Amino acid sequence: MLLHHLKSALKDLEDLISITQTDIEDIKEAKQSPQFDRIPLKDEKIKSFESKKAMIDHEISKLMSANPQKDLSDLLNDEQHKALDELKEGLSNLRDINQRYAKMVLTVSSFYNTLLERIVPTEMNGYNKVASKKPSFLEIRA
Repeated sequence: MLLHHLKSALKDLEDLISITQTDIEDIKEAKQSPQFDRIPLKDEKIKSFESKKAMIDHEISKLMSANPQKDLSDLLNDEQHKALDELKEGLSNLRDINQRYAKMVLTVSSFYNTLLERIVPTEMNGYNKVASKKPSFLEIRA
């Protein structure tokens, strides 16, 4: 049962990596809509992965409880060890890809916020930013 949960979690992880790589390609081409459309799919895959990880933890806990005198490495067969290593590698890969994507998102966000600030200047009103009363580009000249 443990191996089944590991393989299923690996599939979810591969799907998340693929989706994030597609998001990276789309952000490079300024395609926002497809990225937003994939959010529910990503959320579903994340929830699925978390559920499967909880099942993996439960299976490992059962093994450890049934054999308290043995180390985990002695309780798992080669295929399970390999799957755990692949899971660890996949999580590391997903983290790296997410970091790349996050940097791109922050850069694009900063660009648009700067552009908006130049088009519609704002000023602080207490703790809130509000549009200035006289944005220069909105003046009507006859």
